[in-house]
Amino acid sequence: MNRRGFLATLGALGATAGCSTPGVKLDAPYIQTPYGVVEEMLQLAKVGPSDVLYDLGCGDGRIVITAAQVHGARGVGIDIDPRRIAEANEAARRAGVAGRVRFAVQDLFQTDFSEASVVSLYLYPELNARLRPKLLADLKPGSRIVSHQFGIGDWTPLATKQVTPSDREHWTTGDRDHLIHLWIVPPR
Repeated sequence: MNRRGFLATLGALGATAGCSTPGVKLDAPYIQTPYGVVEEMLQLAKVGPSDVLYDLGCGDGRIVITAAQVHGARGVGIDIDPRRIAEANEAARRAGVAGRVRFAVQDLFQTDFSEASVVSLYLYPELNARLRPKLLADLKPGSRIVSHQFGIGDWTPLATKQVTPSDREHWTTGDRDHLIHLWIVPPR
């Protein structure tokens, strides 16, 4: 599936993939990242116990929660939708990691990322490109950025990996392959 078809499918799924709180305008639809892709993202970014992972557009919190539960990291999830943040907090409580993670209703462009050693994204390419200057300004050199599916403008990733999740995890788009990209913040 080409990029235009993929984006059109995402837009169509946005209406059904997870309803947002009434009155909240989303810059990207809420679509869950399959758990197999989550784990591959965390492995590609080499997330470990000394890391603080920020997930921008965190949805149900699964990336932050998995980073804490499986990799021992601390995490912060940011989303503009209060419904998603409530779901993420409940999921963190159920997973037993509420003390290692936090979730906040915030605008990504108003959030301070300077504490992060890893940032995860699953946002449209245009939004990723708009975030790039802020990421480079806020993050320390050596910080890792890992994105599900989409690039960050003309910034060439250090690594790209194709992931095929299990049958029970794939999207209903019929497109089972997912891309994950990794960047490292360069020295200033």
